[in-house]
Amino acid sequence: MGIEPRRIKLLLILAIAAIFHCTSVRCIHTEEEFTEELLLKPLPDRKVLAHFHFTNSLPPTKVHGRHHRLFPKAIYQLVQKFSIREMELSFTQGRWDYERWGGFDPLSSANAKPPGVELWALFDVPIDQIDATWRNLTHALSGLFCASINFLESSATYASPHWSFRPSLVNDDHKINDAEHIINYDKTKGPSSRLRYGSLPREAVCTENLTPWLKLLPCRDKAGLAALMDRPSIYRGFYHSQRLYVLSSEFNSEKTEKQHEGIMLQQTLTLVLQPSNVQTTGNINKQALQPSWSISSLFGRELIGQCLLAKSSSVFLELERTLVEKLESARKDNTNTSLVVGTNYPSFHLNTVPDRVLKETTVSESMSGMPDGSIMFEFLVDKYNESHPLNVGLTWKAPVVWLSLLAPFRANRFLMGSGNARGSIVISLKADKSHKKIWVDDGVYALPGVAGCHISLLVFQVVPWYVRLYFHTFQVFIDGQPRPIWDVVKKMQISPAEDRKSPGVMEIELEIPCNTSSAALIVNFDKGFLRIDEYPPDANQGFDLPSAHISFPGFQANRYYLKEESFTSPLLLGFLSKSTVQLYTEVLLVPLATPDFSMPYNVITLTCTVLALYFGSLLNVLRRRIGEEERYLKSKG
Repeated sequence: MGIEPRRIKLLLILAIAAIFHCTSVRCIHTEEEFTEELLLKPLPDRKVLAHFHFTNSLPPTKVHGRHHRLFPKAIYQLVQKFSIREMELSFTQGRWDYERWGGFDPLSSANAKPPGVELWALFDVPIDQIDATWRNLTHALSGLFCASINFLESSATYASPHWSFRPSLVNDDHKINDAEHIINYDKTKGPSSRLRYGSLPREAVCTENLTPWLKLLPCRDKAGLAALMDRPSIYRGFYHSQRLYVLSSEFNSEKTEKQHEGIMLQQTLTLVLQPSNVQTTGNINKQALQPSWSISSLFGRELIGQCLLAKSSSVFLELERTLVEKLESARKDNTNTSLVVGTNYPSFHLNTVPDRVLKETTVSESMSGMPDGSIMFEFLVDKYNESHPLNVGLTWKAPVVWLSLLAPFRANRFLMGSGNARGSIVISLKADKSHKKIWVDDGVYALPGVAGCHISLLVFQVVPWYVRLYFHTFQVFIDGQPRPIWDVVKKMQISPAEDRKSPGVMEIELEIPCNTSSAALIVNFDKGFLRIDEYPPDANQGFDLPSAHISFPGFQANRYYLKEESFTSPLLLGFLSKSTVQLYTEVLLVPLATPDFSMPYNVITLTCTVLALYFGSLLNVLRRRIGEEERYLKSKG
């Protein structure tokens, strides 16, 4: 039976209206999506950066329901149980070398984490339930990842940052907005009233933490890019950081307009490895060449295909901006060779033909004079299989020396003073002089040597209660000269420590002149006394102070690429979004007055020795029979 023309017209009208609606308002995806990506990048100090990036998206529960095919049930239950809007958890072994590996790029700003465990979460529950929800979340994560995250349940171990850690929103273009768009839940208590932050700098990272992390992936480590995660190859690297990031719009008590639809889960694993396969070509000195490497030499195996449940699977090889500048100067000597076509170049050789080449570009007129950007080679994994595996490799043919882009300032933290009574914490900032200009989103900042401008930076530091900070002793030195606090500090939020109840928190926003070469922040402290049951088993080693967090709100690390297809890649989409430049300082080791734990052992040993001698002699005297011994001796004589 045919359809009436009137009904056909009605269906066409509804279809056209739906299309216009999807173009004006972003349509909600009704299917789960999983993507996997791997970024390989040569580093200036003869090492290789390997960054695994997995993204799992879940539509809203009202649309998709509660039954999931790809999204891990454990994470979904955490989000629903604790009303999580945003959460980030990282396990890190080693420290990111900002001077050699860079600090002014989206990858280092988002994935360079402090040693140990770092956790922060944003909840959508009433204010009076935040602390109880945080405690329950730490216990749940501790059991899920086989770690000691439950040690963060005490109010003496976590804090509420006001400006340093900002919640993120996703706009209609799938971009994460910057710090201007803050979820202001409570006008009276500020945006941080529902945010909690904690860190465990001494937490060891091992395979017990990696295995449950891999179980959250649809294919685990049996197929796809995760199959490259050979345990010995991962843990013998110089830096290892596994990160889990959750962004949810399941709870929208404030009715925000721009939000992520559903739940998004990002799992990243960032490694810095030393290539074991060093090859050279010609008679060039081996020490002058960068080491050649491939996927098989880094991970001990080749890539035999993608995860069948993944929507897309790609491997990227990145040449950063400063390296491209050096290669471009070498290319001028050979005009017949192009830097972005083929596999054979004047300074290096690719053993696999890339499927696409993406080149960084500029979109702002104020940045039109910007030098050549980075180059990204993309290899699609779905083209390869077990009989034809993918083994991306880079072989250097000529020596190349370059430096990574650094943050406006390099930060170090150390202790001053002696003895177990008092001391000082010093945060030293040194300007980066390797680059004359730092390019940001809104213009150009010249560093150093240009007066009339200021650089804004946020310093966030959490100190355990037994290190009592005296905030009235806070001092600021610019180029070795003391400066009044009110001339440098724009705003400050401090929270003195309370014994066994809350840590000391210092959050300061500073404005430093652009022509500053060095700066130092100093604050004095006294050391408290612990009860004997509060000392760890290795008390004589000292106590670790969590890393300080430093961010530069005026500097955004983002990248733009020529190809519009880059917007389909979650990894490149993260590079496109605005990411505030940030870094972490070292973990401080503070010795405290430690009791002599050997005294109980000495007392027990001495007491037992005396008792043994006494009872031994007493029993010997009581059991001896003198008459029988004399008769026995006479009979023998």
